[in-house]
Amino acid sequence: MSKAGTQIETDFTPKIQELEPVAESSVAATKFAATPDALKTLPADFVKRHRVLPLKISDGHLHIATAEPGNLRVIDDIRLLTGLEVAEEEFPADEIAETISARYQVTVEKMFENLGSNGAANGEGKTLHDIEVMANEPTVVNLVNLIVSTAIRERASDIHFVPFENSLQLRYRIDGLLQEKQPPPKQLHAAIVSRIKIMADMNIAERFLPQDGHIQINHRGARVDIRVGTLPTIYGESLVMRLLQKSAHLQTVQELGLDATRAALLSRLVGKPHGLFLTTGPTGSGKTTSLYSILQSIYTPELKIITIEDPVEYELPGVAQIPVKPGRNFTFANGLRAILRQDPDVVMVGEIRDSETAEIAIRAALTGHQVFSTLHTNDSTGAVTRLIDMGVEPFLISSSLEGVLAQRLLRRVCPHCREPRSVEPAMKTQMETLSGVKLEGTFYGGKGCEECRGTGYHGRVGIFELLPVTNELREMILQRRSNAELKSSAQKNMVTMHQDALQKAAAGVTTLDEILRVSSGDLLE
Repeated sequence: MSKAGTQIETDFTPKIQELEPVAESSVAATKFAATPDALKTLPADFVKRHRVLPLKISDGHLHIATAEPGNLRVIDDIRLLTGLEVAEEEFPADEIAETISARYQVTVEKMFENLGSNGAANGEGKTLHDIEVMANEPTVVNLVNLIVSTAIRERASDIHFVPFENSLQLRYRIDGLLQEKQPPPKQLHAAIVSRIKIMADMNIAERFLPQDGHIQINHRGARVDIRVGTLPTIYGESLVMRLLQKSAHLQTVQELGLDATRAALLSRLVGKPHGLFLTTGPTGSGKTTSLYSILQSIYTPELKIITIEDPVEYELPGVAQIPVKPGRNFTFANGLRAILRQDPDVVMVGEIRDSETAEIAIRAALTGHQVFSTLHTNDSTGAVTRLIDMGVEPFLISSSLEGVLAQRLLRRVCPHCREPRSVEPAMKTQMETLSGVKLEGTFYGGKGCEECRGTGYHGRVGIFELLPVTNELREMILQRRSNAELKSSAQKNMVTMHQDALQKAAAGVTTLDEILRVSSGDLLE
């Protein structure tokens, strides 16, 4: 078994004999309108085996969707099972399979109800061997599989298990916010954590120190990487699973939310043969995703591109990607030194975390390499002061830095339930005064629907400020000017993040409430 993680080939189909049909109202996206009465006429295993979907009952006939009409054996079986005549409607096989999967899925909540507190195995006072046996029981295996597959289906980026004295909390992070779900019985906590540890090739005997692990799975033909982290608390181990779909479409910078004018400026900045380009923002703001999009846009067979990351999040065709291994003393700094001996044209460093990495990256940019990296700062000009705080000399920054892209992520208004919304005059006046942007257009909000699970939001969009380093800014960097002075100079020819956010709100892409939630007011200061 590899220490890097466990390769698991599974479609996460729960091994349960009879699956309850899911009511029409609880299915977010399906192809057919099927009535609850019709769904109950045929057993789930029959529906899945023959790929027929009962749609409705009308005038003594059961209407079914099928990809193979005229199969007399199936029709006779349906007549025998239901006592009804059969009316067939032909649909593509893939659409029928997708809809059957959604209609007859086992929900996490239903499984918890079936388990019940009496039927759950109790982890309290069990030996390590007992817990390991519990972790491999079909009930626990199916439960963990179902929790993960549901998270993937709901577009979650993270799964959180947090134990308390009398309960276990289960939450999914969807579109940047944690959403609480019905939790498993507390008695299954130890077994669930042990099962996930076994999948991630972690030490199930160690319960009092933090651990990290890695799982690779195939879910419905798509590869998903899962990073697992545990942390001991007073009531047991807290566990987080970060989900990353490797086969997900890598968006362009314009698809991420950058307008055409600034996308053209970005293309000019990253197209230079050498220099340093940074993306900045808080954790989870999409910095690395933006760098991947940039690398994808500049790739040609004539360029040798090497990245060093922690971890490798997306696999880029034609790009050599290296994961850091701190446990073996293979850090960003050590890896970057080795990369520069491989004759690269373009280098991406996942993050500049210390002065050593910063200085090596900058010197690489000064010696003919194109270098990309990320920093944790609140705005674009903050990247300069952050590098100086790390001990990098201003003349090195002034000579090497070509541009900075600062960003945040805002939730998009759900396109399925959005409706016009009025804006309070006081809020509109305040935001116009602070931003200098005239708020014109129709503002929208989501009223909540099945697609967005009642939140009014579906997906996220980036807000950006793109800072090109001009000669004026280079001179100010050499003079060690403050961040406030740098920002004042930069804003003369730059769309700021808060201006970009308000423009997107006025265009109906997001809401003013979402801007305030993400920024906590700091974008408007």
